[in-house]
Amino acid sequence: MNICGCLVHVAPRYKEQAVASIEATEGAEIHGQSDDGRFVVVVEDTAERFASDTIMTLHQIPGVVSLTLNYHHFEEPNSAIERADIQTGDQFNDRI
Repeated sequence: MNICGCLVHVAPRYKEQAVASIEATEGAEIHGQSDDGRFVVVVEDTAERFASDTIMTLHQIPGVVSLTLNYHHFEEPNSAIERADIQTGDQFNDRI
């Protein structure tokens, strides 16, 4: 399990577009926002992609001024079932 808490700052005129883009990104979820374009976003690994790759994608959303990693938690899966849920083949295994 890999969980990252991020603060994303978006230029106000891009706020609606950025919200739609973040919400459409698998593994990213908005947990809070302010009126001035700041968002608390939690990013997790998915079966297809690492959280770090998702964070790099979020950096590319039009209007994103900054994205900072404020929290990170990682732990190994506890069981063979959890490991099987996470692993998607050689690409994933090669990167661990």
